[in-house]
Amino acid sequence: MDNSKWRSRICNDNAMRTPQPLPALLACTPFTFQEAVDAGVSRRRLRHRSLPSPSRGIRIPDQAFAQEQPKDASLPLVVRPFTAVTEFSAASHATAFSLWSFPGFLPGGDDPRIHISRPDTMAIPRRTGVVGHVGQFFDDEITSLDGVLVTTRTRTWLDVSRKMSVVELTVVADHLVRIPRPEFEGRTEPYATLEQLADMLDRHKGTPGIRKARLALEQARIGSDSAPETRLRLALENAGLPEPQLNVATELSAGVARQPDLAYPEHRVAVEYDGEPHSEPDQIVRDIAREEDFSRAGWHLVRISKRHMEKEARSAVAKVRAVLLGRGWIPK
Repeated sequence: MDNSKWRSRICNDNAMRTPQPLPALLACTPFTFQEAVDAGVSRRRLRHRSLPSPSRGIRIPDQAFAQEQPKDASLPLVVRPFTAVTEFSAASHATAFSLWSFPGFLPGGDDPRIHISRPDTMAIPRRTGVVGHVGQFFDDEITSLDGVLVTTRTRTWLDVSRKMSVVELTVVADHLVRIPRPEFEGRTEPYATLEQLADMLDRHKGTPGIRKARLALEQARIGSDSAPETRLRLALENAGLPEPQLNVATELSAGVARQPDLAYPEHRVAVEYDGEPHSEPDQIVRDIAREEDFSRAGWHLVRISKRHMEKEARSAVAKVRAVLLGRGWIPK
């Protein structure tokens, strides 16, 4: 081999060991092979070992996740190339469930594979790292979230109904229809209405899981502020206790109003679910003041913790039942 060819090979080897920088728009986020080619990146550069390929036609640069960030912040970046590389597709099912930050327990929700859906007139998506689906989609059932095409919240609720329990589907339904607190959430409208959820079920009659979704919709109520509150409400009702009011402002005395998680005004019984923040010193002081307000007004405040919700919430049900019986409630 002559010296010029030898020098050329050495230069090429060194170039591959120290690859050319990627364009700024591609350097810190996963991208598709075609996006890189369109940006002027050579095919040889795209085959460099510094660009892992989680699935055909997708690359992840070394710097994509160099800085640690919450999973919910990085997920759209990971998902987007999978929808971009698969024509007429959108993130769906468990992936959409995570993108929308739904509460509730979804069996298999920790599977790292990306769920992708396409219209049922097309082939099911098949590629490494993907769980493919096909189905019937109306135009208003696909939207964009942080640059990712994804099934809407209401469509996602229906899609996951096959795997979720009725209780957990109700948790999600309550989350969707609750009236937000603008001062904390920056929005004034619920994510969906009960009517919109019902319309979604009517559109897709016969879909696997729809019977569970219908039961969940019957149980859904506006007013629950968290998943534990919904689970507590359902546990009380399933045990034969009366249906409580949810987060209704209650005037206890002149100038003193409280908004208990659940309430039985007829019996002057309030029920509060105390989550993790209630162990903080400042919150403990507020909790004592709240309990004193209820006591002075002749109310009994029942405090429920995570421990009371174990074993199908038997302890929580027993606590509330005992207080209601002591306050004159007569089981039917």
